[in-house]
Amino acid sequence: MCWEGNFLCPVTAGEPLSFCCGACYSRFMYTCANNVLAPLPELAGGTRYTLTASNPQVPAVDGQPVTACGQHWTVGGRTCAYCPDVVQPNCPAGASTALVAPGAMDAVVPGGQLFYLDPSGNVAYTQAHSAYIPAGSTVGGVTAYRGGGLVNLNSGGWGWVACPPRASGGGGPGWNLRARNASNAASLAECSAVNLRVNELAPGTAAAAWQYT
Repeated sequence: MCWEGNFLCPVTAGEPLSFCCGACYSRFMYTCANNVLAPLPELAGGTRYTLTASNPQVPAVDGQPVTACGQHWTVGGRTCAYCPDVVQPNCPAGASTALVAPGAMDAVVPGGQLFYLDPSGNVAYTQAHSAYIPAGSTVGGVTAYRGGGLVNLNSGGWGWVACPPRASGGGGPGWNLRARNASNAASLAECSAVNLRVNELAPGTAAAAWQYT
């Protein structure tokens, strides 16, 4: 993308980077006002939101929701949720996947469910009633920006990719969501880079699920 006839900014994950006072930037993380580049505000703790994959160059994933199923996130898959009989008929719908800043699933189950990056870069989440996270996983370092996206700020992070079922790490409904880095990039050649757009939910709306499975 050429700005002001002189400045060339690359396209990443289908997004032509914007230009601000000598620097290229992503609108999923930064804003430019009066030629001053600054990070977008982070979502306040407790803010509930959903995610949508973005890459206009890959129609199969562009605009698709990020969903939780089988203890990991997918793009364009289905949400897998459960609610025990003792809670019926007051269970959340369980039809969509939502999150709570800074790093939890939007689940009502006591103890909650945290999301994290497993050792292979899958975006996983803890099981209900368990705090177990595999050794070598990365907890934290993933930030949601108001009016922007969910960004992996951990050292060595190369952004997000969506992998079709035939690709390494794929399988099941939807495209498997992975955090790309130096150690797994070679195995993700068939995957498509995506940005994850943050969609805030209105305060006071019902929780999305009792628990994700």
